[in-house]
This record gives sequence, C-alpha cells and structure tokens, in this order.
Amino acid sequence: LRKIAGPTSAAPEKVTAFVDVSAEAQRQRVLTLLMDHSRSTFELRDAFNVLMPAARVKELKELGHEIHRTLSTLPDSEGRLHPRIATYALIKLAEGEGAV
Repeated sequence: LRKIAGPTSAAPEKVTAFVDVSAEAQRQRVLTLLMDHSRSTFELRDAFNVLMPAARVKELKELGHEIHRTLSTLPDSEGRLHPRIATYALIKLAEGEGAV
C-alpha cells in the first residue's frame, strides 16, 4: 500500500506516508500502530510497508519498550493458512524521551 499525503501546511513529521522505508520510520510506524492494538506480521508487512516486522520489534524492545509476541496460525492475503505467525502487542512504552 502506497499512501501519499496531499498538499498540506502541516510539519513533515505529522504527514503520514508509508513510502519512507528507513528502519527508523518503520520502527515509528510499528510503535504507533501497536499503541492502538496488536498487529500481525502480515498486517505490518502488507498494509503498513514494514519489510521485517520481527527486526523492528526487536529494535523497539532493545530501546526499552515491552512488546509481547504470540504465535498462531493465520491466513495470508490470499487466504492460505500459515503456522507460527507472530502477533505483537505493546505492553508498556519505554521510559524517557526519544525511545524510537
């Protein structure tokens, strides 16, 4: 999914664009999404352009965020079932500033 914001006077950091594929941007997306509710590997990859969700979650954990992983059998975008697909849930944000 490629989502590009239209013309706006908002500051660049407030514009949502999934075209930024830097690790930092992906970490920020994952953290923001997990603050809303849990997300599966498939969701993070397919809908939010996070290439390696496990790596981004690992980096967030290293920054002090508490994230729980559950493995289950889930369907991909074509309906095929895959075993041991991770779903991540944010339990607690890291203490302090700039923890992304």
